[in-house]
Amino acid sequence: MVVEDVFAVTKKNCRRWNENLSPLEVGEQWFYQATRDRGLDLHLRAGYERKELRERFGLKKTQQKSKPVFAAHAVDAWVMAADVPGAERPAEQGLYYWTPIRFFRRQLHRLQPAKGGIRKPYGGTRSPGFTRGTLVRHVKHELTYIGGTLKGKMSLPNAVTGGWVTQTAKVEDCMILTRIARRTEWYAAMGRRHSSQAFRPGSPA
Repeated sequence: MVVEDVFAVTKKNCRRWNENLSPLEVGEQWFYQATRDRGLDLHLRAGYERKELRERFGLKKTQQKSKPVFAAHAVDAWVMAADVPGAERPAEQGLYYWTPIRFFRRQLHRLQPAKGGIRKPYGGTRSPGFTRGTLVRHVKHELTYIGGTLKGKMSLPNAVTGGWVTQTAKVEDCMILTRIARRTEWYAAMGRRHSSQAFRPGSPA
């Protein structure tokens, strides 16, 4: 286990800073001890060592931290981990992004009425007898998952982006696959994005 040991000092007359720092330090020490208790070798690296390691491996870090690429954040984790067994270069530079599927608590109806003064039902975890978040393959829209329901029709968000694909899907047009708790996206090294639930060429079925 390789961990970047974040070092911060307490400051005089900075009570708020010190109070926030204290639980972080306690949690850090607990994690270190829990790692050792599991029989794992713990290797600590200081923050300044990351740059030295990147230079040694010939890897660069992008300043665009929000980009889903290996060079944004994963490169630091890789160089710290690779330093221990003596790896030479990354075998894979693709990334998985995991996003929890958001469910809304059930309400009797929406707080604000729609056109005509009708208050539509809202929230919950079931749609026409199925658990919301169930991965399905729609005859037209391919890989989606079950979202909400209205008048017997289902809303199907995109399995990759989470955006609505349709809100009028019929149950009979969907092949039920499996229950998922999060959307998982695979960003290949060249930046191409697709769902990890969709089998990629060369991946196990």
